[in-house]
Amino acid sequence: QVQPVESGGGLVQAGDSLRLSCVASGRTFSNYAMGWFRQAPGKEREFVAAISWNNGNTYYADSVKGRATISRDNAKNTVDLQMNSLKPEDTAAYYCAAAYRKTNGWDGRYDFWGQGTQVTVSS
Repeated sequence: QVQPVESGGGLVQAGDSLRLSCVASGRTFSNYAMGWFRQAPGKEREFVAAISWNNGNTYYADSVKGRATISRDNAKNTVDLQMNSLKPEDTAAYYCAAAYRKTNGWDGRYDFWGQGTQVTVSS
């Protein structure tokens, strides 16, 4: 098992950039796909980005494509989300999640979740 812990959120202005970080405890971090999700008040949790555990493939929601970059460092047990050109609609609590050794046919469910870090983008 791994326990993700997020950091890097804050209050920024539209057009600014943020780098969110997630560190996950455990010896098997490299066996987990890692994802970033966000949830704004009154809205459902939304997928933002993910990175595969086995081949480094990355995936992005259309809402952040071109503005977000997800990366991981298995030696440090970290996954980052670089977000540029932030918009007010990016305001949300951002969560880091881990999914153990998922392959073809995965239902998209994650096994472990962090507590979240708040990102607020003012207009």
